[in-house]
Amino acid sequence: MTPPPFVISIQSQVVFGHVGNSAALFPMQAAGLEVAAIPTVVFSNTPDYPTLRGRALPPEFFSDLLQGARERGLPERADYILTGYIGSLDVAEMVADFVAEAKAVNPGLTYLCDPVMGDERPGLYVPEAIADVMRERLLPMADIATPNPFELAWLTGQEIRTLSDLQAAREALHIAPAAHLIATGCALEDTPEGHIESVILGPEGSSRHPTEHLPIALPGTGDLFAGLIMAGLGRGRPLPQAVETAQTLTARALRHAKALGAGEVVLSEPEFRRALLTPALGDGR
Repeated sequence: MTPPPFVISIQSQVVFGHVGNSAALFPMQAAGLEVAAIPTVVFSNTPDYPTLRGRALPPEFFSDLLQGARERGLPERADYILTGYIGSLDVAEMVADFVAEAKAVNPGLTYLCDPVMGDERPGLYVPEAIADVMRERLLPMADIATPNPFELAWLTGQEIRTLSDLQAAREALHIAPAAHLIATGCALEDTPEGHIESVILGPEGSSRHPTEHLPIALPGTGDLFAGLIMAGLGRGRPLPQAVETAQTLTARALRHAKALGAGEVVLSEPEFRRALLTPALGDGR
């Protein structure tokens, strides 16, 4: 019997709500992937509420979790590693060491780096030292990177207005020649009105994937999107198809959250869950 695709997902966790692993874990598991979730921070909720409890994992505690993962042979077993939000510089450096070790012992591993650093409205919401680790250590190891336009501009100093800007930013990012950059949530000068798009840039060229621009900005959207891309890849979908399906299902989750009046993404909508369970992973939309 063939084991399911195996993912190590290293990102934030919250007690209440859906961001980080608390957003990405469910869709990956529902799609049939096995996931080892390693938290970088544990918070009571997102910072959008009046109070916030919890903290970044102490370095020695996080190091212990990584060592346990090594002792169980998880780097050797993994098909994918996904990294997202990191809350302290010590943890960022350990994540980079762990990814480097995993890729060394398991050359077939695919690493998706979601450099969760900031967005247009809040700006940069991690210390610059953590963003530097993402730029200098994590992104150069990535097989797939999923920055939004703000993150891409901050990382490269390149203004993002056109496809040529994106191509210049990909070069400035110093990701591997064979890697794929997915610039998410782009509103370029020639993006169709009322839409945003994900733009994939890789060694074979570029492809553009417009989707309706919903006037809904909720915490956890990018984390869910990255988890859905991973779910699609784990189910054997080509990257462009995985991106388009992730867009469709993320939009469904956002619309459901808006209908409920929720303050962050919601994963309980029946058609969203049903799509994750179908062999086509939502292709029949």
